[in-house]
Amino acid sequence: ITLGALQSIPSELGEAASIDGASRWQQFKNITFPLLLVSLAPLLIGSFAFNFNNFNVIYLVTQGRPAIPGAGTPAGSTDILISYTYRLAFEGVRGNQWGLASAVSLIIFIIVVIISAIGFRYTRALEEISKNV
Repeated sequence: ITLGALQSIPSELGEAASIDGASRWQQFKNITFPLLLVSLAPLLIGSFAFNFNNFNVIYLVTQGRPAIPGAGTPAGSTDILISYTYRLAFEGVRGNQWGLASAVSLIIFIIVVIISAIGFRYTRALEEISKNV
């Protein structure tokens, strides 16, 4: 995807910047990188959301353990928010803590939505899509 995005950037832009006296770094910073972000932003945001909720690896390798001594909830040293939520909902020490697990799930959702919205707004990726429709 990155190579395709790089190849789609018109070479005339770099030539015009060179004629105007821009260095290679200035060309990359002001021309190449912003044009790459337009095509790579949805991929980066999707990767972030997937990695943020990457439950499989944590649970299969360590199950979120070892437990943190003295923690009021079953928090583990290798827990991420999603594995912590699973442990609250299904492996609670004092029974299933559905309410707390729901609250943590909402926090995860809000964090991912905020970061995605910032990413889409910064790169204006949605505007590019709506222009082509």
